[in-house]
Amino acid sequence: MITFIRNIFVIPELRRRVLYTFAMLAVFRIGSQIAIPGIDVQAIQDFFKEAQGTILGFLDMFTGRNMSKMTVFALGIMPYISASIILQLLQVVWPYLEKISKEGELGKKKITQYTRYGTVLISVVQSFAISVGLEKMHTKSGLWVVPEGGRGWGFRFVAIITLTAGTVFLMWLGERISERGIGNGISLLIFAGIVIGLVPGIGSLFGGLKTGDMSPLKIIFLLTMMTAVIGFICYVEMGQRRIPISYAKRIQGRRMMGGQSTFLPLKVNTGGVMPIIFASSVITFPATVAGFINHPIAKQIANQLSFGMPLYNLLYITSIIFFTYFYISIIFNPEDVSDNLKKYGGFVPGIRAGKNTSEYIDNVLSRLTFVGAIYLAVIAILPEFLMTGFKVGALPFVGDFLEANLPRWFSEGLNVRFYFGGTSILIVVGVAMDTVQQIEAQLTMRNYESFSRRGRVRGRR
Repeated sequence: MITFIRNIFVIPELRRRVLYTFAMLAVFRIGSQIAIPGIDVQAIQDFFKEAQGTILGFLDMFTGRNMSKMTVFALGIMPYISASIILQLLQVVWPYLEKISKEGELGKKKITQYTRYGTVLISVVQSFAISVGLEKMHTKSGLWVVPEGGRGWGFRFVAIITLTAGTVFLMWLGERISERGIGNGISLLIFAGIVIGLVPGIGSLFGGLKTGDMSPLKIIFLLTMMTAVIGFICYVEMGQRRIPISYAKRIQGRRMMGGQSTFLPLKVNTGGVMPIIFASSVITFPATVAGFINHPIAKQIANQLSFGMPLYNLLYITSIIFFTYFYISIIFNPEDVSDNLKKYGGFVPGIRAGKNTSEYIDNVLSRLTFVGAIYLAVIAILPEFLMTGFKVGALPFVGDFLEANLPRWFSEGLNVRFYFGGTSILIVVGVAMDTVQQIEAQLTMRNYESFSRRGRVRGRR
């Protein structure tokens, strides 16, 4: 590990890229301390503490806790991600965008430009909604987020300009990191925001020793589980199903072409973390809306859709499985893969080219997707179990029996105060693995020892 880090700073170009990435992330953290004008920062923090478990708390995690402080980066990079997803969906249903996406580098630049326009539009709409919502927000103690004298179109205009400019700046920051730094800039910004939230969480975990909420045995158990979860995520994220591909021999001029064999890698988790993001947004949205309605039925709905409740767990797991299949059907088209193989003389041994090949790839991908969906559901539901447990007492008919016979930790959780596992750790591990792989590629290309000794390039004897 020490040799790996030392080798990073030996290569001038790689050293510049790494230091540039750290500098841009430092700028991101500096902007995370600047609140938008006209709000009571303490009031907004108290409001978000009361709103834990809703979509506000979920979005706050992705903004690096900027939303709970209502800083200039409160919208985070989510508008850019939303615009990218919308453009991906439109490429499937809109022939014009589909044609542009196949025009190579020029088409890629056009899609990127459209994504930027979409980011600005989404940011303006979201910042307007946030500015109106801030004027109506108050804590249970009656403390208003926006003081009475500061409400109106003046505050809304300033909030829209500030939040939109903050998102555009983050978009520019991410693009600069991707271009001149190391790793994917957008992913690293999300990574940095989540890591910042995990550090205080670990501190509060050990702080429970002083208050008596945590015992040394429980902390050892949680640390062991965290290590196991991270190892399990790394193992699954690297898992592939390799479909063998052979190329027919053909003669071009006087040369024999083709004849080699390769494979088509299909990841176990092809959809990444996006199905969890979609499912979390859909499930927490009704609870968020119901929380603003002062009616007994709305309160009952919000209660049933809170963490640990059986209805929430059922809908959450079902949504993750559904969105896993839905998202993969958008980003991966077996028919296109089959056509490309046929065009270049490739085929799967024992499978006829064309429709049979696309059906074979689709069947393999469907089985992999099911395994990946179950994996995502388990990872997403784990932190909820550690925090609140599974409220089996709310089940009809058998709820009282199960609650009386199951251990208390099963229905009440382990009283963990921070959100580890699930979406946050999945993103952190995925981005970290991708960044390390890019650094290793740079080191291997220059015959330096990388993090993995088995992957280094041996010099001539």
